[in-house]
Amino acid sequence: MDCRPPDLLLLLTSLLHFSHFARGEQSYTIDTVGLTILPSYTVQSGTPVTLRCQVSVSHDNIPNLTHTFQLTRNSFPIFTDTTTEDSVVYELNPARAADSGTYECRVTVKDKSKFSNGELVVTGLQTPILHLSNTKPFESEEFTATCSAPDEKGSLIFRFYQRFRSREPLKIKELAPTGNSSETTLVLRQVGDSLLFCDYDNLVSSGIRSSNRSNEIQVIVRALYISPIMNVLHASVFEGDVVEIVCKVVNPPGNVEVFLTKDKRILKKASGSLVHRLTAKDSDSGEFVCKAEQGNVQKETYRSITVKEILSKPHLLVEPLDIFEGDRFKLTCIVKVYFPAEVDRDTMQFFIYKDNINLTTSDTYSAVANPDGNGNYSCKVVANSVRRSIVKESTNVVIKAKIPVSKPMLSVVGGTLVLGKPFQLLCHSNSGTLPITYKLYGPGKFNKRRIVSKPEERAIFNCSAIFKISDLDEFLCHVNNKPNTPPMIESGQQLRHSSTIIEPVSKPVLRPSSMSISEGQSTTIGCSVKHGTPPIQFSLYHEKNKSLLMFFNSSNLEVSYNLTDVKQEDEGKYYCVGTNVANETKQSERVTIQVTLAQWKKGLIAAFCILLVLMLILGWICKKNLRTCKRKRMGHELAVKSTGTKVERLSLTQAEFEQAANVTPGMIGKNIWSDHVSTSESDDQNSVAATEPECTEVETKQAEPNKAPVNEGTDSVCSEVRNSKLGMTNILSSQFLYPVHPLYFVW
Repeated sequence: MDCRPPDLLLLLTSLLHFSHFARGEQSYTIDTVGLTILPSYTVQSGTPVTLRCQVSVSHDNIPNLTHTFQLTRNSFPIFTDTTTEDSVVYELNPARAADSGTYECRVTVKDKSKFSNGELVVTGLQTPILHLSNTKPFESEEFTATCSAPDEKGSLIFRFYQRFRSREPLKIKELAPTGNSSETTLVLRQVGDSLLFCDYDNLVSSGIRSSNRSNEIQVIVRALYISPIMNVLHASVFEGDVVEIVCKVVNPPGNVEVFLTKDKRILKKASGSLVHRLTAKDSDSGEFVCKAEQGNVQKETYRSITVKEILSKPHLLVEPLDIFEGDRFKLTCIVKVYFPAEVDRDTMQFFIYKDNINLTTSDTYSAVANPDGNGNYSCKVVANSVRRSIVKESTNVVIKAKIPVSKPMLSVVGGTLVLGKPFQLLCHSNSGTLPITYKLYGPGKFNKRRIVSKPEERAIFNCSAIFKISDLDEFLCHVNNKPNTPPMIESGQQLRHSSTIIEPVSKPVLRPSSMSISEGQSTTIGCSVKHGTPPIQFSLYHEKNKSLLMFFNSSNLEVSYNLTDVKQEDEGKYYCVGTNVANETKQSERVTIQVTLAQWKKGLIAAFCILLVLMLILGWICKKNLRTCKRKRMGHELAVKSTGTKVERLSLTQAEFEQAANVTPGMIGKNIWSDHVSTSESDDQNSVAATEPECTEVETKQAEPNKAPVNEGTDSVCSEVRNSKLGMTNILSSQFLYPVHPLYFVW
């Protein structure tokens, strides 16, 4: 049976292909389609199965080429996807008995398609009957095959096999469950004589039963002679040489297409044959493919070409590497000649470009860097000779001049610096290309370094406490982003104006106007500090009462407090406390203030003391005069006659008289004659009181020899003695026995 298309169909097909070629349509071809079933083609029920379909397409650089994948099970569509990817995955998880069958992956690219298939389960039942529409097809030509089992009922799964005489049968297709007959399209790719037969499985309630083989039909697959021939005049050439590649099919059928490809990129497409000319480049080295295609049949031929490089790709050298605004830079286009005999270096032309604008026709270029000079620079070299012309371009070099750092600024982090406490300094330049190196120098051996590489980073330095404002002048910030150049410098003097500097208060000093004051008077107590940033909070305390007497929020370094109408309870120790926004509280030493008595109280006490002294003096004078009076009385009353019958004689010496006069109050009740007349007292108690006067003899002596002489002998002194003894006793007591001390009158 002759399956060749009629001559009219061949003519129309050829005209269609020629019209496509004339319009310059994009070309492509499906190389292969592969279907992979994992983990195995025969699995137990419940096993997860992964089906992966992958396609390989050659085209002439068609962007975003899409592939439509269609996966069928027993010719029943189960999955479709359109994607730019070259593979899709379909999973059966888990695979069941109903999933057994032949899976086919068909890939469609625009108006072309190709497929690949695989099977999962093989079973058989009763003998089927096979019919073929063509027993002599060309390789990869489609024909119809029908397998039927007229007497079989149920859902049948038909399979088709190909058997070579020296090999085992190969199943080529399995259809989806249908009735008792199934028809399908078969494609045979291997040229030669083979036998086709079919069988089927019947899905019954008890399980799957496999049939016997059908009748075998001999099929002769005829070869399609479209293998291309590829000719290259020179397999090894120099760059710049013209290379001619011929790709053709000898005596091709009318519908044969020829493709020339390299690295899966279609260089040229034609019908039957083609010739491709190119100027060799170093990138053209490699393998070229000549492919002939008719329907689903493809034939390929390979040739390799080696292109020898005469000139290297130019390299644009930039000097210096780090370019700052204001610096002069130089560009040099460098090229290396590998085969000097093939090109004359003197005839080489150089071009240097900035943003594709020609700057010079020399191999060097120099300019001063500025913002307008930033951009993409490249160079091109052209080498001409009698045989060839070589043009090569370098890769782009981006030049962006760096910005030098501006003068830095020093500032206190937070804006407030408290003397005596650690703080942080920020050194910052408003402009400058990163990275920027900051160095901070300070009092003593302070030396720290920070490198800022990101826009959000800051150069913050931790500094130890300083105690004088003048120490800020010793800070220096050095900033640099350009090696081997002097840094920009800023001193810490600006910190005095840009920052709030707080000096803690010194130890307060308490100064009262007087250390001793009288009751009722007033005094002033002053509290002062030598230094401290105002406002300063002063507090005055009385330690005895533990009370706050004063609180001042003052802008001065000294405050005072008036203590009025001083009382005795105001006496004691006082101290004051000072603080400011530095939150360092300082306390003064304690000062004692004494409170004395009021003046009127002092006068009263003085008057009382004077009066007391006067009374003491008066008492002493009275005592002295009393002693004199007593001595005179003693001289006249030297003897006293007792009231009894017995006459006694009393004799007193001058010493005894003075002793009697000096008797103390403790001697009250004693008789001045007790030591001399104790016997007479006893006699007087036994005598009878007399009413008549009696005379007593008193012996007198001359007391002073210079006085007038007196008569010696016994003088008679007559005293009237009353009968009442008590009366005499009272008289003696009042005169001699009870002397009064002068203090008695004072108190």
